[in-house]
Amino acid sequence: MQEKKTIELEKILGRTHPDEFDVYIRENSDSMLSDVTSFCAYFKEILKKNGISQQMVFLRADVPERYGYKILTGEKSTRQRDVIIRLCYAAELTLQETQRALKKYGMAELYAKIPRDAMIMIAFNERPGGIIELNTLLKMNGLETLRTSGSQG
Repeated sequence: MQEKKTIELEKILGRTHPDEFDVYIRENSDSMLSDVTSFCAYFKEILKKNGISQQMVFLRADVPERYGYKILTGEKSTRQRDVIIRLCYAAELTLQETQRALKKYGMAELYAKIPRDAMIMIAFNERPGGIIELNTLLKMNGLETLRTSGSQG
């Protein structure tokens, strides 16, 4: 199944009776913002496509391996958006893939009107290097660096 755009789903909802809600959910499950498990499946699919191991992602993201595995299996969840951004950047996700990953995880997408998010978006597009270079770029522009898993609540 192909993911449907919000406008398509809204059209379908316009002609959906409340009794048909379960059918709507079942038929459009690929398009729903769901839970952490859909993030896990999506992220692993991209890792496979990009030919990058989970271990390499954790190393590049500077995320402890045990913690990273627990996030990617859904055993542990995080409210730390920076951790998910670090994982996405380290796994070489595109900006569009990162936005979708954040949505699937239930987190706010990067937003162009927020200076820090804007710089992160530029980094996803330009790829100036790894996390260290991204953090250097943020710092040089007077913006808060991407926090590690232990320094944010």
